[in-house]
Amino acid sequence: MNIDTPEILAAYASIRSETSPENWLLLSYASPNSDTLTLTATGTGGIEDLKTHLLDDQAQYAYIRVEYANDSESTRVKFALVIWIGENTRVMRKAKVGFQSGEVKKVLRHYSVQINAGDKGDLVEGDVVVRCRKAGGADYNGGRG
Repeated sequence: MNIDTPEILAAYASIRSETSPENWLLLSYASPNSDTLTLTATGTGGIEDLKTHLLDDQAQYAYIRVEYANDSESTRVKFALVIWIGENTRVMRKAKVGFQSGEVKKVLRHYSVQINAGDKGDLVEGDVVVRCRKAGGADYNGGRG
């Protein structure tokens, strides 16, 4: 499983860049029987945009830049890794995700929260922001999420 391809590394660098409008990337398996991950999509529309690309019959990996107001004068940026296993994903693919996600984490390695999701309802922007805020330590928002 080789996912440190130039295309994936460039997309990862773009998501991490403060100047890039892209704020998410998605990796998918090349075919149902393949263990090769490819860059499926990138986007600028945040979590809601990403969710339109998640498939119910696949395991996929997403990396998201999450920006939120820290207080009235500052914003914070955190990163989330999403391990998606759609509800109709084949059993053998599900079984491999544990090992293969470790390989993904070697490349998409800088993130504050990991979200294991199997339903698009698991990916609500407000909930992800709360998780990122908690992972960030100091809460300058008085616990209001």
